[in-house]
Amino acid sequence: VQLQASGGGLVQTGDSLTLSCAASGGLLWSHTMGWFRQAPGNEREFVACFRNGQTKYTDPVKGRFTISRDSAKNTVYLQMNNLKPEDTAVYYCAATTVIWGRATEAIHYRYWGQGTLVTVSS
Repeated sequence: VQLQASGGGLVQTGDSLTLSCAASGGLLWSHTMGWFRQAPGNEREFVACFRNGQTKYTDPVKGRFTISRDSAKNTVYLQMNNLKPEDTAVYYCAATTVIWGRATEAIHYRYWGQGTLVTVSS
């Protein structure tokens, strides 16, 4: 089982960026897929998750970020619009089978990608 995150980079405030997470082993069908981020000096925090058409977002990204899935490509995306400097972090994709009500909690995610850095300059 592997998760491969990509798409990070250096952008300016207000720009858009799409992160991709390629998943192996049929994870997209059997797992909740999530995105987390970790800024320097901070703990890893929940960003968004997706399962069977349902989504959740942390409040600071609601209306700006969209999580989606392309089953044919076994890939989960995080479309990030109107980026802000406070979005700067290493972004990780992850997979879990925990109940939906707990899907915002990183501790329940078993599989993790390697992380991709997003830097938003002011």
